[in-house]
Amino acid sequence: MNKTQKPTEFILTLLIKVSGYSAIIFVLMIFFFLLREGLPTLQEVSISNLLSTRWYPIEDYFGLLPLLGGSIIVTIGAAVIAIPVGLFTAVYIAEVAPRKTRDFLKPIVEVLGGIPSVVLGFLGIIILAPNLRRLLDLPTGLSALAGFILLSAVAIPTIVSVAEDALDSVPRSYRDAALALGATQWQTIWRVTLPAARSGVITGVMLGVGRVIGETMAVMMVTGNAPIMPIHLNSFISPVRTMTATIAAEMGEVATGSTHYHVLFFIGLVLFVISLGINIAASSAMFKQRKRSERILS
Repeated sequence: MNKTQKPTEFILTLLIKVSGYSAIIFVLMIFFFLLREGLPTLQEVSISNLLSTRWYPIEDYFGLLPLLGGSIIVTIGAAVIAIPVGLFTAVYIAEVAPRKTRDFLKPIVEVLGGIPSVVLGFLGIIILAPNLRRLLDLPTGLSALAGFILLSAVAIPTIVSVAEDALDSVPRSYRDAALALGATQWQTIWRVTLPAARSGVITGVMLGVGRVIGETMAVMMVTGNAPIMPIHLNSFISPVRTMTATIAAEMGEVATGSTHYHVLFFIGLVLFVISLGINIAASSAMFKQRKRSERILS
């Protein structure tokens, strides 16, 4: 404590520092816990078993590839829908919509982002899956297609909110300068506003994709939960199972300390590493973009 600092100021400063570092501490504690519970898998299950295509824990088949494939196909499908829809919606709200329309749409999008995923899962079971079954003549509408349509609805509000805030923070002088030079409104949006807000837009996209990867309840309710390797062209209309759904569905049934228990934590460890890799890649891209902008401005 500095001599000029009062005790209350010292305590408040200490609390602020602890709060600031708490996120790092929590992440490290979660990582350590996953390592402690998940790494025994590598001693109890062979690598060939983990890399097989059969997940049937009752007979000690712990193939992770069907679960990884299900997570990938659902995440990519949701991203293909959510990213363009989210970005176009953000551009419309921030740049095109009249003031009254913007004031109406923005809170609606934020409310959509707050809807619990289990509610979206119910809507998926009652409305989405039966309609997909009827329209595509499927034996069941519970499929990867239903999963990534529903997950895109989960990701879109996040992408719209963050990207719209980033676009709104671009100084008005940028737009006025472009319009004064003869650019149209769409040229200004595409060549000036979006590049200026690129880091915030990328952050919104990564947060949306991260939410898709980590989503559990909604995807577990509509994907059919069949651990089938999605290797065919029509795999997107077949049932799949994701890694998050596997952990949620089976963790309550396993004995603590069993091989099945350790494998489920190993799946959690894989998910943690994937999410960490995506966040590091996004942070690296934004850092490079910021450095490039600083070099141009200097």
